[in-house]
This record gives sequence, structure tokens and C-alpha cells, in this order.
Amino acid sequence: MIKVLLVDDHELIRTGVKGILDKAEEIEVAGEASTGEEAIELVRKTSPDVVLMDVNMPGMGGIEATRRVLRVKPDLKVIALTVLDDDPFPSRLHEVGAMGFLTKGCPADEMIRGIRAVYNGHHYIASDVARKHTLTEWQGHADNPFKSLSSRETQVLLQILEGQKNQEISDILSLSPKTVSTYRQRIYEKLDIKNDVELTRLAYRHGILKDSD
Repeated sequence: MIKVLLVDDHELIRTGVKGILDKAEEIEVAGEASTGEEAIELVRKTSPDVVLMDVNMPGMGGIEATRRVLRVKPDLKVIALTVLDDDPFPSRLHEVGAMGFLTKGCPADEMIRGIRAVYNGHHYIASDVARKHTLTEWQGHADNPFKSLSSRETQVLLQILEGQKNQEISDILSLSPKTVSTYRQRIYEKLDIKNDVELTRLAYRHGILKDSD
């Protein structure tokens, strides 16, 4: 059973998310918090496996709350809940330890898929978040070839750069291995490369990967 803590200052959002998670047999909602401060206390009391963390909350906010709950429970997995116009962007949350990024309006199956992925130690970025994240990172670089990728291709790209193989990407994104292979080949073709080594070099060259990654 995966124990999940919901953190959002809007009760309506928490109620909606809880309704989704209550229908998943392997997931249990361990508690709800409306502030970062409450989240820290509930992590101590309930010891959840995964936290769904609102990015923009009054007071402490999602970034600092993520940093602090991970101090309390270092093996905790945090998924940031955001809307597409939110700031900060996923890169800042990644720096403090978040492993997943979902939009509040994402489909129920994607939310459950993301929770399962981070629980099993994988990073998970929803397709719309991935697309916005990468476009933001590459803003101002008109010649950047990564801009040509679709949202789903961007999702697969980010998993490849995490070092995941086709079967692992298949499990994380709920795609068939054949479909993942097709996306991988499309990425190679669009970026005019032949393999993952060239992909990694290109990612470093254009700032998608950094030395600290």
C-alpha cells in the first residue's frame, strides 16, 4: 500500500484528488494539509511514502516545504502539483528533491501512474509539464533542436536522459515497448542523431543537462 499525503491550500483540490486516489486499490490517503507547516508535522506523524505538494501556497510555499519534509524523511518521494502558468518551474523543485511533476487538471490515470513511478524510485513528469519545462529552459535559443519535439516525445526524452531503458520507460509512461522504441527513433530523427551517447552530448550542449545533473 502506498501512503500519500495531500498538501494544498484549496480544500476543493484536496477533495478532488482524494476522490481519485480513494479509487486506486494500492493507494491510501494518509492525511491532508493546507500549509507547508502542517505538511511537515503530518510527515512526522503519518510517515507517508509520497507527498503531493502544491507549488504555490501562502506562507512557506511548495519549494521550502519540499526541502523541509525531505529533511524530516529523506526517503520520502515528493510530487509537485502545479498549473501550467505557475512559477517556479520544475527545475527549481528538482533542485530541492522533488521527483515528480503533475498538473492539477491531469487525468486520474496519469496521477496514479505518477505516484506509482516515484514510489518505485523513478522520476515522472506529466507531458504538459514536460513541454512547458523544456520550452522555458530553452527560451531565447531559437536554434535549439529540442523545440521540435512533441509533448510525448519530450516525456520520453527526459526519461532517456534519466538513463531509463525502453522497458522501464514503458512501465513508467504506460506505453508499449514498441511505442517507446518508435518515439525514441523519432527523437533521433528530429535531432539528427544516432544513439543515446549523441543525445546526451546534445543535451549538455544546449543546457538540458548540466554538470551537476
